[in-house]
Amino acid sequence: MQKIAIIGPESTGKTTLARQLGDYFAEPWVREYAREYLEGLNRPYEEHDLLSIAHGQLRQEARAVKAAESYLFCDTNLLVIKIWAQDKFHRVDPEILSLWEPEDYYLHLLLYPDLDWEPDPLREDPNRLLTLFEKYEHELERAGVSYAVIKGQGEERFQQALWALEV
Repeated sequence: MQKIAIIGPESTGKTTLARQLGDYFAEPWVREYAREYLEGLNRPYEEHDLLSIAHGQLRQEARAVKAAESYLFCDTNLLVIKIWAQDKFHRVDPEILSLWEPEDYYLHLLLYPDLDWEPDPLREDPNRLLTLFEKYEHELERAGVSYAVIKGQGEERFQQALWALEV
């Protein structure tokens, strides 16, 4: 079974692509736990919340992996939380760093910010998407893991993801 992480800046279609790939392969996909966590929070999030989000994301992956046969598609992973912490709080909790195991994923699909920005109460900054994308790419290169940059609109984006999976 191969875990596939779908990562990138906000509003780049991660959830849509995770769902499409899960449906196409009839395999499970893991929702972004941060959304569930933040929607249930009755206050602005704080730095310590990112550690709770990291643990929640890993719990969801651990549950979903039991149902996966060939693939598990993850709508985000701890790299997203690491970059979020660096960008928002200018530091990363050492536990988040220790929890992120990039080699646990067969492939990272890094989504390029070429979609129209979709406003959402949980999204923060449409003006820095390319800067954040470059941070993701730098971290993936530094980790030495397999990744593919996914660009385009609609079906083209989906087909690039399939091609990256060598289907």
